[in-house]
Amino acid sequence: MLGKQDHVLVPDRIQRHLPAQLLLLVRLYALVLLLFSLFRLVLLLTQIDRLADADAGLVLQALVMGLRFDIVIAGYLLALPFLLITILSFFGGVPGWLNNTLRYFILLVFGLAYFACAVDIPYFGQFFARLSVKVFEWMDSPRFVLRMIVEEPRYWLAIVPFLGVLWILHRQLRRIMREPVSANGSPFMGKAFVSFVLLGLVFLGIRGRVDEKSPIRVGTAYFSDHAFINQLGLNPVFTLMRSGLDAMDEGNRPIALMDDMEALEQVQRDLGITTIDDAHPLARAIAFDEPETRHNVVLVIMESMSAAKMKRHGCTRDLTPFLDSLSRMGLYFENAYTAGTHTYNGVFSTLFSFPALFSQHPMKESGMLRYHGLFDVLRERGYGTAYFTTHDGQFDNIEGFLRGNGCQRVITKADYPAEEIKTTLGVPDDRMFAYAMPILDEMSATGDPFVAAFMTASDHGPYYVPEYFRPHSSDTKDRATEFADYSLRWLITESKRHAWYENTLFVFVADHGAAIDGTYEMSLDYHHTPLLYYAPSIITEARTESAIAGQIDVFPTIMGILRAPYQDHTLGIDLLRMKRPCIYFNGDDKYGVLDDDWFLIVRKDGRRSLYAYRTKSTLDEASAHPDVVERMDRYARAHMQTLQHVTHTNKQ
Repeated sequence: MLGKQDHVLVPDRIQRHLPAQLLLLVRLYALVLLLFSLFRLVLLLTQIDRLADADAGLVLQALVMGLRFDIVIAGYLLALPFLLITILSFFGGVPGWLNNTLRYFILLVFGLAYFACAVDIPYFGQFFARLSVKVFEWMDSPRFVLRMIVEEPRYWLAIVPFLGVLWILHRQLRRIMREPVSANGSPFMGKAFVSFVLLGLVFLGIRGRVDEKSPIRVGTAYFSDHAFINQLGLNPVFTLMRSGLDAMDEGNRPIALMDDMEALEQVQRDLGITTIDDAHPLARAIAFDEPETRHNVVLVIMESMSAAKMKRHGCTRDLTPFLDSLSRMGLYFENAYTAGTHTYNGVFSTLFSFPALFSQHPMKESGMLRYHGLFDVLRERGYGTAYFTTHDGQFDNIEGFLRGNGCQRVITKADYPAEEIKTTLGVPDDRMFAYAMPILDEMSATGDPFVAAFMTASDHGPYYVPEYFRPHSSDTKDRATEFADYSLRWLITESKRHAWYENTLFVFVADHGAAIDGTYEMSLDYHHTPLLYYAPSIITEARTESAIAGQIDVFPTIMGILRAPYQDHTLGIDLLRMKRPCIYFNGDDKYGVLDDDWFLIVRKDGRRSLYAYRTKSTLDEASAHPDVVERMDRYARAHMQTLQHVTHTNKQ
């Protein structure tokens, strides 16, 4: 099984005294680890701008850490072939047919592993997180996802290294395993000893650590204060497997952050609930001294519109001139944060005022729950209700879920003229708004007010910028953001031509942001959102509010502006009448808590870090301020646990 080059590297006299499986194992490990490293290098190059403030020594340390995680995965995937080869080497060697079978088995399992590495590259670029089981949530619409990938050239870059690596793997496996392992002249006891040691090393590599208390974990990779470098050392196959095992662990579903009753009692105190309804423990009657105003509501949930894309929040590329100008004409909350990292988090939290809970998908639950959200509450008060999306209504189960929760009309890709559909994401934002105008006219003509929610998509790949729009940016993503901003201008400009405009409250918020800044392992830019209430005839005095706010506060604040009495069953607050001590938001495996001074990150394994985020300090001050850590963490745990309790007992 050794070629001419191998005779040069390993002299014959040494080969005769080494077990053949040792040479095979060394060469297989060298090959697969090299290929894993190529993907890590591609990831590093695609995220190179995140290393501007990084020490070269830390980068090298992350690459070494990555080798450790790669060895773990290589050990898992090579353990069975190596065990079979080792056993058979004592009984005359490996048959030719089995050698070929093992070669194709290795090609298959590592081909899948490298495919995961390829998918991880755009996944990380989108979510600033390594691959997890959340990627499979797309698989309920495989055609949708495939077309989205094909239509966005940036995603093709992940396929190129995968195809190259697959070709190299195939060629090298044919060379390495050209001939099956046969018994050589090594003494039995010596070969047995070496085989035992090798098997021990393989399984030690799988464990990843020599410490007897714990094998290697995701947290092992977090060795520095640099969020990207910490994640660079992870292997996406490892994070995918780990998140899958976590998802199957009953201890993770439902969440168990604290005792249900203890959490509920704290939340009731936080929200000022004094009259307890056992059937709906979050319910409180909201009333106003002033008479109700029956304004229309147009709610725009902007895809990926991080506050960091706006000039008023420090962006120098002039991507959102209209949104910037509009934000100075209404009621603007400059410290508002989204609940999660996915579009379904943004839609659910905005419309129903409940937070995200790690990787749970509330709109996909088989027992679809009924919530007291924006549509349902306003529909009870005589409002017409509609939701507009650019793409397929079955994606994320959005259409069925909203229809079951008070939305009378859901406009999706199927409703638009075929010639208007440009990508898998459907029509461009401005065309969605244009199609909505006669529908809003129709709703207004009934004499009743309406609430219409829009979910935009143009600031998400596959990116499409119409020829009639002339952006100044050269970067594709920036051009898409400019077009998204242009579409918002189109919405307001066109709305002014309609009779219902003067009586309409416009609300703008993101579904989530974008991982622009990577100072912390949870990118604050992924959660920091514009939050604007705009209505010149209703909000006559423009002002900016600096209080901490959440996406979950959008709905109660709308009700406050309308002065519409209702039963509030949510975890949100009316930002004009209450102040929250902090806001909390979720990643898939961690959550963050933010107040005026501190940013607390809590991982699922219990590790907590505290940062003075206003100065972008990366010094973890958790041990220096345990009282701050406990106060913030308890607040978040109580509110998230309460959501889990009321939904699992159907008391929402």
